[in-house]
Amino acid sequence: MIRGLLLLWALPVGLFWGWYFLSLNDVSFGTQFFSRAMHDQVFEIYGAILGIDPAAIPLLAARAIAVDSLFVLALVAFRRRRAIRAWWVARRERAQRADFAGPAAVSAVD
Repeated sequence: MIRGLLLLWALPVGLFWGWYFLSLNDVSFGTQFFSRAMHDQVFEIYGAILGIDPAAIPLLAARAIAVDSLFVLALVAFRRRRAIRAWWVARRERAQRADFAGPAAVSAVD
């Protein structure tokens, strides 16, 4: 289920930012879809619909995707909380053993 969620989250995000940066830099591959003219027209339409400056839309999209990403990562972390806790406890125990054994044991491990 988590893989499906990550796929359904990452695929649209990757497609959007892929299109955004390709069209922003006019890497059109001979198509109208990736052209700078299409890029400007799409953001002008969104700006007119939202009633804001079209130049502000990419920053708003980046913020929204960052918040969504935090939500998705928190959901994944919640689902894997037992494995994360076991990793954290094992890490702490290794650090305590290294501190207890002294500097010679730490240099031998590194």
